[in-house]
Amino acid sequence: MTLRTKAHWFGVALDAPDARELGRFYQRLLGWQIFGDEPNWVTLAPSKDAGYNLAFQTEADYQRPVWPAEPGKPQMSMHLDLEVDNLDEAVAHAVEAGAELADFQPQDDVRVMLDPAGHPFCLYVS
Repeated sequence: MTLRTKAHWFGVALDAPDARELGRFYQRLLGWQIFGDEPNWVTLAPSKDAGYNLAFQTEADYQRPVWPAEPGKPQMSMHLDLEVDNLDEAVAHAVEAGAELADFQPQDDVRVMLDPAGHPFCLYVS
């Protein structure tokens, strides 16, 4: 038996101080559509039948993670990896959408970015 079927959606949900704000950022960044829009929960995906989504949940006690990790500070619990065709163009697009380039960059062919809530995500070329 498998847990997932084509009829089910698979998704990742990120906590944020404002689900709608972060959802709109990722909509601009990825060009995906919003399929669920409530005050405390936003869901987006590339299409209605994609089978996967990215969701955002308002968390009143959210604390922005620190990158890179520091003892005693909020740490990221996960990050998104996004393959791109051109790293410089992708960084420029991400910044225009509302991201910031992280100060610490551990690899030459990857750019660590921070979304408006501070979640790290990586842009990379294969």
